[in-house]
Parts: sequence; C-alpha cells; structure tokens
Amino acid sequence: MKFENTGIEELKADINRLDDVMQQHGLVRAGQWDYERVTYDKKFELREGVFYLRIQGYSVEGDVDTFKAVIQLMTPLLGKHYYPHGVEYGEGETFPASLVNQCKKIIEDIKNEISKFAV
Repeated sequence: MKFENTGIEELKADINRLDDVMQQHGLVRAGQWDYERVTYDKKFELREGVFYLRIQGYSVEGDVDTFKAVIQLMTPLLGKHYYPHGVEYGEGETFPASLVNQCKKIIEDIKNEISKFAV
C-alpha cells in the first residue's frame, strides 16, 4: 500500500538528522542501504500478521556510507510479510484500519519534524 500525497516525498534532508528522526519514531535503517539508497523500516506484529512501514530515499548529494549525504525521500509504503517470500505491498493486500491510521500518524509526525530542517 502506498501512502500517496503525504508531502514527505517532497522533502530532502541530511542523512544524520534523518536517521535521528526516523529512529525516534521506531524506523530503523540498520544494514538497509547502499551508496545511493536508504530504507527505513518499522515492524508491526499484529494478530493479522507481520507488517512493515517502509520509507525509502536516495542520495541527491554525497554518499550514504560517508554520512555526508542529502537524501530525497520517497512515497511511504506499508507491506505484509509472508515467510519465506518477503514483504508484499500489492493492491490485493488487506491492512487493518487501525494500522493504516497509526502509520498515517507516524508519517505526518515525521514529515512535520523533517520540514523544520529540510534542505
């Protein structure tokens, strides 16, 4: 599921500040990066299954590995995990309304915080 038109996809931010904001909201980057891209995930374990809120971005300036990069954020996603295949984001997936609302709130809070220092 894509969270379209949240405004977060219009933001660019320093990777170090971005890492801090994401971590404050439970989204971790961990090893999910390469020199040009980053992925932040928040895991939700519910009765209906395991879900991930994912916010991705790519470097528009600098390299991720040097911690001197400006990241352009992309449209947030919500996916359901299927063992052993991975996470599915397709239109055919069903997501609990309470989870969708919780994710919308997290995205809005992140957007508001990043907007304060966005490039």
